[in-house]
Amino acid sequence: MEERESLDALLEIMREHDLDALTLRAGAVSYELVRRGTPPPAVAAYLPDAPAPSPVSAPVAEANFKKVTAPIIGVFYRSPSPGTDSFVEVGQRVEVGEVLCILEAMKLMNEITSDHAGVVRRILPENGALVTLGEEMFWIEP
Repeated sequence: MEERESLDALLEIMREHDLDALTLRAGAVSYELVRRGTPPPAVAAYLPDAPAPSPVSAPVAEANFKKVTAPIIGVFYRSPSPGTDSFVEVGQRVEVGEVLCILEAMKLMNEITSDHAGVVRRILPENGALVTLGEEMFWIEP
């Protein structure tokens, strides 16, 4: 019961200070709390003679594509500042160490660089979206 009360206290701190994310490490225990907006309600219509809808699946990268994932939780930005060109575009060739995007975490702007040389085939997050740790951001074809 004590752990549940601790989590409730952390959630209350997030609400009180209007935090979007909170990470707490205490010894070997680590908590990572991320507040998401309320998802819009799903709307489904049932038409008796209509075919069943096919399931929508997440995009799947080609087997040879290299994936660049988020090393931290943060807000994804494609350019260094509003109104400037994006760091990279789909179809552009990138080299190892080239800046792909910025992740803003706790008011710090973290440049994310490529670990792979190749052509950018997909940019998954929308500009300004919150990405989570390990979330795929770029697909690069060597």
